[in-house]
This record gives sequence, C-alpha cells and structure tokens, in this order.
Amino acid sequence: MTSELERIKILEGKISHVVDYVNKLTGENEKLKQQIKELRAEKRSIEDQVKKSEKLDQEMKKYESEKEILKEKIEGIISQIDKIGL
Repeated sequence: MTSELERIKILEGKISHVVDYVNKLTGENEKLKQQIKELRAEKRSIEDQVKKSEKLDQEMKKYESEKEILKEKIEGIISQIDKIGL
C-alpha cells in the first residue's frame, strides 16, 4: 500500500511539473504572439515608408526631367536674344 501511495505522490509531482511547464509555454506563446503583432505593425509601417519613398523618387525624377526641359528652353531663348544683339 505504501508503495502505491509513493507512486501516486511521484505521479502527482510529475503532473505538477507538466502543468507548470504548460503554463510556462502558454505564457511564452502569448509573448510571441504579441511580438508577431508588433512586428507585423512595424512591417506595415516600413512598407508604407517604402511606398512614400518610391513616390518621392518618381516625383524627383519628374522634376529633374522638367528642369532639363526648362534649362534647354532658357538656353534657346538666350541664344535667340544673342542673335538679335540685345
């Protein structure tokens, strides 16, 4: 009888350890879920910043192109003014 009680106590101890371990894993799992949520939000933010950066880059290229066109037109006007001697 004593050995059965001892075995039950050992089993209770092991079950207690398993419960503690499951609780620990559950806590870690919740932390990991929160980290995933934060990382996804950060990823969205970075993706938004990349889109804004790409848009600004396109606008800059457009303005550089327009600048070159204006430069050529101004040089043409100056050339015409030089031809009439003003």
